[in-house]
Amino acid sequence: MTVSFSAKVFLAIVFASVTPLLAEAEPFLTKQDLFTAGEDPAYNIYHIPGIVVTAKGTVLAWCEARKRPAGVSDWDDIRILLRRSTDDGVTWSPAVSVANVEGPKRKNPLALRMSKVDQNDVTYNNPVLIAGSDGTVHLLFCLEYERVFYQASSDDGVSWSKPREITGTFAAFKNEYDWKVLATGPNHGIQLKSGRLIVPVWLSTGEGGNAHRPSVTATIYSDDNGKTWQAGDIAVPCTDEWINPNETVAIELKNGHVMLNVRNESRTHRRLITTSPDGATNWTTPRFDDALLEPICMAGLVRYRQDGQSLILFSNPENLEKANGKAEPGKSRDRKNLTIKLSRDEAATWPVSRVLEAGPGAYSDLAVTPHGTILCFYGTGDNLSFAGSCLRLARFNLEWLTAGKKEQ
Repeated sequence: MTVSFSAKVFLAIVFASVTPLLAEAEPFLTKQDLFTAGEDPAYNIYHIPGIVVTAKGTVLAWCEARKRPAGVSDWDDIRILLRRSTDDGVTWSPAVSVANVEGPKRKNPLALRMSKVDQNDVTYNNPVLIAGSDGTVHLLFCLEYERVFYQASSDDGVSWSKPREITGTFAAFKNEYDWKVLATGPNHGIQLKSGRLIVPVWLSTGEGGNAHRPSVTATIYSDDNGKTWQAGDIAVPCTDEWINPNETVAIELKNGHVMLNVRNESRTHRRLITTSPDGATNWTTPRFDDALLEPICMAGLVRYRQDGQSLILFSNPENLEKANGKAEPGKSRDRKNLTIKLSRDEAATWPVSRVLEAGPGAYSDLAVTPHGTILCFYGTGDNLSFAGSCLRLARFNLEWLTAGKKEQ
């Protein structure tokens, strides 16, 4: 059979157009520091990083900026700073402060029980952003670990509505847990396919260490795009087995259920997992995930959707060693060896694991851009302090993660 010249040309064009789709992308990894201690004389350290990608593809990265001269404690003078990128996280706008509550403010009375807490310091803490599918960016933050505010942006984080207090939402938790200290997130929240907004929270009676312990984990949610918020059930209580569940990340599973991945101070040093059919009620009995080590540090969790794939990515310092002193059950371990893990079966197993930062690696958050670039925003630097000396952004693709995979 002979093929006409025009048919040959047609086949050549089709082959040329399909070939790039079939070719596997080259692995890449780049890193840049977005917030560095000492660059701005007003701030001592930067902590609690968070990152999301909006519906329009803008990348938003934020953190707590802790002011000098102290700027180390969770109860110091703290502001929330935000940077924006419109080119897949390559270049960034200057940092701006995005949370300001007008009027008189009081220091949380429990903070004043501790030494070296200045009653004049104003603590803005635990910012959580949700990138809504309609383009709205939702922001929740706390004031003095006892009040919670909500504001929104319709222009990808350029401007924000006036903060509106939603602390009353948390009154419902009093029926189950007599909290005196509360916090949202940190990290990013999620929007379900149903439209529901989900924000993990933790609550404490404030009687223990740093007035943050003992603690329990729950969620709050909104079914009207942030206009009103409701309290869910306590998802992980504090027990002899599940000790001080606190900073929590959430993800919607393929079956529509919501999974919480929970930091805790349990003796097993593993992440706690629980699921709910609606992200608010009927939580399953918490279980430890043996594959996810818990040095007692915030972690990142995000879904990766690209080229027909739907995967789950996880980040945290995968380490249970302690350089100075004895490693005791339920006590913090060194924050280093920041690792990215991948699951192909809805977080049932984590067969792919690759170290992103072998040295100091603290809190982290994850996001994915429309181009399939994976973003990990995390604390690192030249020491093993709880926060690190800078907040760094790593940009990499799935090929980088799987090229150096460590099958478990």
